Amino acid sequence: MYKRFFKRVIDIAVSLIALPFVLVEILLLAPVIYLTDKGPVFYNAVRRGRNGNNFTMYKLRSMYVNSPVLKGADGSLLSSDNDPRVTKIGKIMRKLSLDEFPQFLNILKGDMSLIGPRPTLATVPYEELDEMRKKRLTVRPGVTGYAQAYFRNSITSEEKFKYDCEYVDNLTFWMDVKIVFRTVYSVLASKNINTNAEPAVAEEVKVGE
Repeated sequence: MYKRFFKRVIDIAVSLIALPFVLVEILLLAPVIYLTDKGPVFYNAVRRGRNGNNFTMYKLRSMYVNSPVLKGADGSLLSSDNDPRVTKIGKIMRKLSLDEFPQFLNILKGDMSLIGPRPTLATVPYEELDEMRKKRLTVRPGVTGYAQAYFRNSITSEEKFKYDCEYVDNLTFWMDVKIVFRTVYSVLASKNINTNAEPAVAEEVKVGE
């Protein structure tokens, strides 16, 4: 019952409460983002959502304009505390996860949930995904999730996907509550931030994430 109904009710209530704070954050950070590196304030990323449906995920831009898309050795997007593509204000936003706050708009729209597997790129057709990747798409992607709360970017994408599937199998209200508190702790304590990620390949040039 929680998974089918109450989880969505909680998502709507939380996103409505959060929206005024998100608006204030945008008003405060937008001029700083623009003056630091003139360009779009938002980074609108196409991501794969529930049941493989694509959606536009909203983020505040944390990278320099026209930064290359880099991938690590495991094929995942480069995510490092020392990423040279990230602006000065972007590093602060990422450390505190402030760049993710506009995703409360995605929650209100129904694209995302507060808690769930983080949305991935939609570069491979849904039909070609393996069962593990399809399984994690049976629930709405989240602003934070089990893998992000406990490991952030210190583990590989494959490991994150396995934890995502465990979350899908064991999704309960209390698990979501634990993930919320663990996320707050991880962000404030700067836990499990990878400072040594090395890029493997630059795929394309686009407005920075």
